[in-house]
Amino acid sequence: GIADPLRPEVPGAIERCNRAGIDVRMVTGDNLDTAVAIAKNCGILRPQDLEPDPAHAAGERPKPKRALEGREFRALVHRTHADGSLALDEEGKPEFLQTQFDKVWPYLRVLARSSPADKLTLANGLNKSTVFADAQQVEELRREGIVVFPDRQVVAMTGDGTNDAPALKRADVGFAMGVAGTQIAKDACDIVLLDDNFASIVVAAKWGRNVYASISKFLQFQLTVNIVAVSLAIIGSIVFQESPIAAVQMLWVPMLWVQMLAWRDMHGLSRLL
Repeated sequence: GIADPLRPEVPGAIERCNRAGIDVRMVTGDNLDTAVAIAKNCGILRPQDLEPDPAHAAGERPKPKRALEGREFRALVHRTHADGSLALDEEGKPEFLQTQFDKVWPYLRVLARSSPADKLTLANGLNKSTVFADAQQVEELRREGIVVFPDRQVVAMTGDGTNDAPALKRADVGFAMGVAGTQIAKDACDIVLLDDNFASIVVAAKWGRNVYASISKFLQFQLTVNIVAVSLAIIGSIVFQESPIAAVQMLWVPMLWVQMLAWRDMHGLSRLL
């Protein structure tokens, strides 16, 4: 048969994402069986997402809601009429139900036969989700092996086509493909992957977290040191009639501390993911 094998670095990159608290989901236009097979090979569908099925060729199948087709997903998260058609709102768009979406997305791992509008629905729904505030639902999900981030969901979306532009724009972080991506997708995104490689997303997350951690550490360190130095100077001036720290020392000591702080931050980079 004909196969399009995974890049060898992809399973490892997804495993690193899982360890770092980044939950990877697949949204594709491929057939559901094809999408499930690829998701199993790369680690998006994990053992706890599968259940035995002797009737299936692989001997197992995804649990309910873990793998859906686009039409099933749309029917679950939008209001429908008795005949199964989608109900429209005042703007003529399918009426989205956030409460129903919140019952689906924690389980969803693979969305096959999807449309670009489904990606926009995912990005929009995840941004607005308040599942983390429902302690009972969070506990029920935890017992099923599903961990919900204890705050608003931060959404990253990949895409390469013109139709992906709205979803890339709506997501907190949009990744466009530098080789196969259209110019419109690149204009709508936040980061362009020059090599079209998923592993590059891990590198971007790693350096992004490093910048955030470095700024936090720098502010904490500088505020602590400066408050101590200023307090010593003021108290010394009152008690001893002169500052115990000379002006030259006040300038020289931070230069040494900043170098040590920069070395420490770079040393801790490898532990971020």
